[in-house]
Amino acid sequence: MSALTRCLEEEAAAIAAAAKRLPADQVEAALALLDACASQRGKLVITGVGKSGIVARKIAATFASIGLMAIYLNPVDALHGDLGVVAPEDVALLLSNSGETDELLQILPHLRRRGTARIALVGRVTSTLARGCDAVLDGSVDREVCPLNLAPTASTAVAMAIGDALAAVWMERRGVSPEDFALNHPAGSLGKQLTLTAADLMVPVSRLVPLRVDTSLPEVIAHLTADGVGACWVGRDGEITRIHGLITDGDLRRALQTHGAEQWSRLTAADLMTEDPITVLESTLAIEAIERMERNRRKAIGVLPVVDEQNRMQGLLRLHDLVQAGLA
Repeated sequence: MSALTRCLEEEAAAIAAAAKRLPADQVEAALALLDACASQRGKLVITGVGKSGIVARKIAATFASIGLMAIYLNPVDALHGDLGVVAPEDVALLLSNSGETDELLQILPHLRRRGTARIALVGRVTSTLARGCDAVLDGSVDREVCPLNLAPTASTAVAMAIGDALAAVWMERRGVSPEDFALNHPAGSLGKQLTLTAADLMVPVSRLVPLRVDTSLPEVIAHLTADGVGACWVGRDGEITRIHGLITDGDLRRALQTHGAEQWSRLTAADLMTEDPITVLESTLAIEAIERMERNRRKAIGVLPVVDEQNRMQGLLRLHDLVQAGLA
C-alpha cells in the first residue's frame, strides 16, 4: 500500500466513524432548524476561521446551489459591522475543530441576542461553542492524517462530508427537483437541458423574410445567401404569418439534382420546399427539439420552424444553434 493510499483510507475511515457517531437527535434538530429557516425565507450564515473558514465557504456554496440562501460570514468582519447581515429568521452554522475559537465565541452572544438559531459543527461536543448552540454536530477525529497530527486534514474532510450530507438530506426532505437545481445552474449541462427553450436559441422571425410559393429559384438562392441562416420559410397565401413550407440548403441541392438543368429556370419555392414541415412550440425545451430532429429517420432535419400556440411563425431553430449552446 502506498503512503497516499494509506492517507486516503485513513480519511475515509474518519468519515465513516463520524457517520456512526453522529447522534440522530442532533442531526434531526439541525435539519429542523434548516427547514424552519427555509420556510421563513431566512438564510444560512456559515462561519469559521482558517481551514474551517474554507470548509464553511464550500458548504455555503453547496446550500446556495440547491435553493437555500446561504452566505459565508468572515468572523473578524462580523465583529466589525458585518453582523448586520444576520437576521432573527436566519440560522448560523459555526465551524471550529476545537470549539474554542475566540472569534466565534465573541460572535455567539450577539447571535443569541438577535434570536438567530445556531448549529455547531465541532471537534469537541463539550466545548464552549457547542454549549452555546441549539444543535451540535460531532465532527471529531481520533487523529489528523498529517504525520505530525497537526495540519487540519482528517478533521476538515469530516467537516466537509457532514456539510455535504446535511445538504443532501435537506434536498431530499424539501423535494428539490432537477428543475429546481437547474435554476441555480443555468450554465451547466443539466441547467441548459432544463431551462433553454426553442425561443431562447432560435433565429427570430424578424430576421427572416417569408417567401411566396411562386418565388423564383434565383430569388430563393439570394435569400438563402443574404440571410445567412441556411433556410427560408414559405408563407401560406393569405396567411403570411403561418408557415406553408421550409427550404433549406439541402432542399435546394436535392431539387437541383432531381430536376434537369433545363428546368432550373422554371423552378419556384413550391418545387423546392418541404411542405408543412415539422414544427415546435417556442416553449419547447431545446433538448426536446434535438430529439424531434433525431426522431425523423427518413430525412435528416437540421432546421425546425418555431411557432406559437396559434401556430404563427416565430423563428427557425437550427442544429447549429443547439451545438453552439452545448446541447448537441
